[in-house]
Amino acid sequence: MTTIVWLRRDLRLFDNRTLQTALLHNKPVVAVFVFDTTILATLKRDDRRLTFIHQSLVALREALAAHHIPLWVVHDDPKSAVPSLAKAAGATRVVCAEDYEPAAIARDSAVRAALACDNVAFEQVCDQVIFPKGAILTQQGKPYSVFTPYKKAWLAKLLSVFEQLALVDDWGSCVNDAAFFNAHKNRFPLPELRDLGFERQDNVLQGGEEAARERLQDFLPRLARYHQLRDFPAKKGVSYLSTYLRFGLLSIRHLVRLCLERPSEGADTWLSELIWREFYQQLLYHYPNVVHESFKEHYRAIKWGNNPDWFAAWKCGQTGFPIVDAAMRQLNQTGFMHNRLRMIVASFLTKDLLIDWRWGEAYFAEKLLDFDLAANNGGWQWAASTGCDAQPYFRIFNPVTQSQKFDPDGEFIRRYVPELSALNNKDIHAPWVAKTPVLVDYPAPMVDHTEQRKLALAMFKAD
Repeated sequence: MTTIVWLRRDLRLFDNRTLQTALLHNKPVVAVFVFDTTILATLKRDDRRLTFIHQSLVALREALAAHHIPLWVVHDDPKSAVPSLAKAAGATRVVCAEDYEPAAIARDSAVRAALACDNVAFEQVCDQVIFPKGAILTQQGKPYSVFTPYKKAWLAKLLSVFEQLALVDDWGSCVNDAAFFNAHKNRFPLPELRDLGFERQDNVLQGGEEAARERLQDFLPRLARYHQLRDFPAKKGVSYLSTYLRFGLLSIRHLVRLCLERPSEGADTWLSELIWREFYQQLLYHYPNVVHESFKEHYRAIKWGNNPDWFAAWKCGQTGFPIVDAAMRQLNQTGFMHNRLRMIVASFLTKDLLIDWRWGEAYFAEKLLDFDLAANNGGWQWAASTGCDAQPYFRIFNPVTQSQKFDPDGEFIRRYVPELSALNNKDIHAPWVAKTPVLVDYPAPMVDHTEQRKLALAMFKAD
């Protein structure tokens, strides 16, 4: 008689509500992870996320072993794999964290039904957010669609439950012993990446909980200045924690407590970013249709230009606008893109190239190491002016002025568009107006921003 803890977006030991809930049942615990074939079948062999996840599982396996908890890993469809693993473990209960994406909700519903047929309980806990589902609603009992009042309500509710957010790291209730561990540890070993159909990648980030803690410790001395540095991609200003938070290598409760325990303007600004994350997750839960269409019904009929050649140039960083090209090359080379740059390139794709935000969203989903459906969808719809509390359609980023403001010395551009490195700090933002001709293999700007801005305004007014 055992309890299975099904790990998904919570690949850590510290303050893992799923794992701690499983331990409370006072039965031997088996941890499982499923490489979901329905997801992996859609990915390319060089997808960076698989290397990161695999590294994280190697580290997690060792950490769990220290507490005599075996980690079983399979490559299968969770809807059939989890009930099979429950039978193999003799489990009477499966515990996992809630997931708020539409496909995940459907998957978990199917797993629950299959387990019920075998009289196995299915228990879900809140781990990846502070306030799940409908915990934060308007006075009318409806989900918020504007961030500022949501944030106000979120903070007010946080104060009332803060003491309940104690960080959990108690192993006193673990009843596993060495004999149990040795009998079960090798039943479903972690497969190699090549056996999953993927190639190991050289990532910017190392997977694993220890790597996440080191990155957090690296960021904390900069937290107080976060509000001053976060918009400048050439500076070490952002946290670089999004990937670790996405895969649950850090506890959201821990990060929120750090903001409150280290009061500063920077901490307040970073906390707002963490609240934006929850805002988009609750939005996706309440409005799953945003996965496929604009949140604002009025803009669902927009007739996007969708020039495939322009989209191809945008993807590979050959638009002729240096800040846009540097950002896209950073994404392609590293799997990461600075948050300010995400807004710039999204605005450029939708408002300058007049290409459907869903095209850009899908490309980010393919390339980003920290890809999260709720945040990616929310960010793209914000930039495209089609989402909730989005950028007004008439506010359109000028890629040149954005470059001049946030990369004033061209340091970031030179890093990723080295063919422009000889230009001075003024000309590098708009090489086509340089007094000295640019004698390098770099494209002229593919569009005229002023003219495209007019077309974008007309396109939105038409709908």
